[in-house]
Amino acid sequence: MSRYRGQVTAAAVVVPLVVCAVLIPFRDSFDNSNGALVLVLVIVAVAAFGIRPAGVLAALSSAVWFDFFLTMPYNSLHIQNRDDIETTVLLVVIGAAVTEIALWGRRQQARASRHKGYLDGVLTTSAAVAEGASTEDLIDRVNAELTAVLRIDGCRFVAGDNQTGDPQLNHDGSVTRGTHTIKVERDGLPTNSETQLMVQHSGTTLGKFKLTAATRIARPDLEQRLVAVALADQVGAALMPRQASL
Repeated sequence: MSRYRGQVTAAAVVVPLVVCAVLIPFRDSFDNSNGALVLVLVIVAVAAFGIRPAGVLAALSSAVWFDFFLTMPYNSLHIQNRDDIETTVLLVVIGAAVTEIALWGRRQQARASRHKGYLDGVLTTSAAVAEGASTEDLIDRVNAELTAVLRIDGCRFVAGDNQTGDPQLNHDGSVTRGTHTIKVERDGLPTNSETQLMVQHSGTTLGKFKLTAATRIARPDLEQRLVAVALADQVGAALMPRQASL
């Protein structure tokens, strides 16, 4: 969508002008509110792209050219009729409202897509566990999933139950460094040290994933962090039987 941002923004300014110019020959034969409705359609079409500046520009451009071309006195930004003033103001208000609704809809769509991606990752890992995938393949798969879900630089698995002083991603999704809770949504995951995600099963620690977020600030939300915990639990469930058989 970003590659079309310039074209959509330009259209937001130009298309209302063109529409109003086309309506000039008919402005004495129809009510101004009908012209405003046509402009509302233009605003909705621009707002559907989910680009806030373009939606606002479409609303402002529509209001200006509606005032200039379709209200008395013509070819002037002065408005004599009270109804025309209200219609012009409504064009701006409706444009802003429609743009926000379109942005909300796109955010909901993106969130639903992320949810599906998270679920697919967990289900794929569960299937690999059920099919008896090798430990190496399973860990590689979860390394990739964790990197994508948490949007970090990478991670690695370390076997064993030894504890370190590194920050820890806990089972409830919180991140702590000692007794201090890190506000991940605000400050991001630590960049000056790895964050450890313990791999456990039935109270037994089997290893840990060491999460690296050094080159950029990663701010995974609680849902993403809980998905990461679920993925680690899948590894724990797979490793425990193999540990017991040794």
